[in-house]
Amino acid sequence: MPQGYLIFHLNLAFSSIRTEDRPEVIRKCYWPLLTLSELSGIPVGIELTGWTLQQIAMIDPSWVGQFRKMVEAKQCELIGSGWSQLIGPLVPYEVNCHNQRLGLEAYKEKLGVTPAIALVNEMAFSTGMVDIYADAGYRGIVMDRDNVRLSLGLENEPISATPTHAAGCDDISLPVLWSDSILFQRLQRVVHGDIPVAEYLEYVKKRSLQDQVCLPIYCNDAEIFDYRPGRFTAESRLHSDGEWVRMFNVLQRLHDDLSMEWLSPSQALDRKRSEPAKSAILSSTAYPIPVKKQAKYNVNRWAVTGRDDLWLNTMCHRIHQGLVGRGESSAEAWKNLCELWASDFRTHITDDRWQEALHGIDRMLSQYVGRGSKSMVTAAISGGRLSSPGLHIEKDEEEIFWTIRTRELHLTLNVRRGLAIKELAFRAHDFQPVIGTLPQGYFSSIRLGADFYSGGVLIDMPGKRSRVTDLERVVPHIHHGDNLLQISAAVPMTDGIMNKKILIDLLSEKVVIEYDFNGITRPMGIVRAGILTLLPEAWTYPLWLHCVNGGKKSETFTLDLNADHGEAATTFVSSSASFGATDGHMVIEDAAKRSLSLRWDPSECAVAPMLKHQSINGSHLTRFFFSLCEMDDTFRPDGHLLPFSLEISAGSF
Repeated sequence: MPQGYLIFHLNLAFSSIRTEDRPEVIRKCYWPLLTLSELSGIPVGIELTGWTLQQIAMIDPSWVGQFRKMVEAKQCELIGSGWSQLIGPLVPYEVNCHNQRLGLEAYKEKLGVTPAIALVNEMAFSTGMVDIYADAGYRGIVMDRDNVRLSLGLENEPISATPTHAAGCDDISLPVLWSDSILFQRLQRVVHGDIPVAEYLEYVKKRSLQDQVCLPIYCNDAEIFDYRPGRFTAESRLHSDGEWVRMFNVLQRLHDDLSMEWLSPSQALDRKRSEPAKSAILSSTAYPIPVKKQAKYNVNRWAVTGRDDLWLNTMCHRIHQGLVGRGESSAEAWKNLCELWASDFRTHITDDRWQEALHGIDRMLSQYVGRGSKSMVTAAISGGRLSSPGLHIEKDEEEIFWTIRTRELHLTLNVRRGLAIKELAFRAHDFQPVIGTLPQGYFSSIRLGADFYSGGVLIDMPGKRSRVTDLERVVPHIHHGDNLLQISAAVPMTDGIMNKKILIDLLSEKVVIEYDFNGITRPMGIVRAGILTLLPEAWTYPLWLHCVNGGKKSETFTLDLNADHGEAATTFVSSSASFGATDGHMVIEDAAKRSLSLRWDPSECAVAPMLKHQSINGSHLTRFFFSLCEMDDTFRPDGHLLPFSLEISAGSF
């Protein structure tokens, strides 16, 4: 006998729902959901944020009262989320902790219960988030199975090969109740009338026989049945039979025709807990942050696309630093910040709600952030006045390469390629260059028959069939302070001049590259800066990358398989993955314990750090780059290109 469970996601902050339409959504979607559970006898899981629960209570308190009664009677089950639906791996640890605490307080206040299971917001998962959910008291999480299997290279393996538990950074793991993107999309289609009921039943029967596990028949939005927000011109029409009526009938057919036994989410989790546990890290170097659905839903959707995700995330980081700096304990302040970090502001947000977000950002910046604060990176490198150590600058005979030597580092710049880094070496590495340029012909494969520079900028505009880089001849200007050497140049770009600076700390093993786009408009395309190429001879492979993705501790990724975060996921989606690095810090380490530290300030520019790693005939192409803009279906014209500063040093984690 097949078994299945249902989880419906409720979200009044859904990007395309106008504020004035919220009562209609409650009437057309949320009430029918409770009726479905009551009439069918299916113990449906209902997941919603504390914010959505509060909004429903203000608009229609009787719904909350009915939901509470049904939860108490175990007719349905509350699934946790947090105060706001935010993308945990892109958000600082303190914000994630507050988000969970505030959500649990709202559930207790309005419903008198504490949920046992949490649904990972937007199914955007990181290892560090496991510890946060465990610390909040959850005994299990809901996550998308398809993308975890993709991350772990299990696509062609049986379902039984999938881990049962998600390992965290600490010595802890949580059982996972899996969602299934194809299963829930098939149910959506049959309810919308896009596929016949008989075809759907045959598919579920096939999956039941094939998977031999409890089936996640539905784990997705409630607002797509009997309601259309008008987001797309190609949205399906409402079915004349009534989609909640069709939902009831389809679920009844699953019971009658396939003998489906319906379990609550907790019952399904308990069945899994009784089986032998297979705990594993669920992310990988190729997919550090698995998410839901198909490739267009990769994490960059909420990081550097949308109306102005880069700016919005940067301002949220700035407010977070302000709250932490003040020791702010007000629940209202943290609620407001969690709301501003909500995923829906970063996708297909309506005009009126976007204006609300802008006003909210402005209010919190005025209240919690001091004006005229200095960039963390610049402050770290230029503070103090000390005597200059030894400094030597020389040019080659054609004045193409400028080499700067201090007691702590050696740096060679290419002035015919926009101050690209030819070689960068540190005292800690015995002055062996670790970052630089791999010239054309370095790799035998014609697929890699190009120069691979370091320190550059790439702007691709597919619509204009145009690619712009900073690899132009420049006239550098040198400024020498007591403990700082600055080399700057103005580089012509698409519709303006980019000012580029190389700052060399004369007292330490530290270099900063600054990119100032001077009001250059964010293009309809991609913008990637701080492109760094590792010099393979300097490194003992494999490499490891350490960074924090929303949690308290660093996660470790092994660079042993090919990965390309900047590879286009589809024709309209320009990238496929990135790291969170929510504290603005990444460390690369090799088998010989040689390490390199990369730092930036997310409150100045909340870039999306990406990796390309490829093994070629015993050698390696390993590059890091930082995206300020990517393309997908949520992208809208205009927006900001913020100044970006990247610090490179010999360091540790």
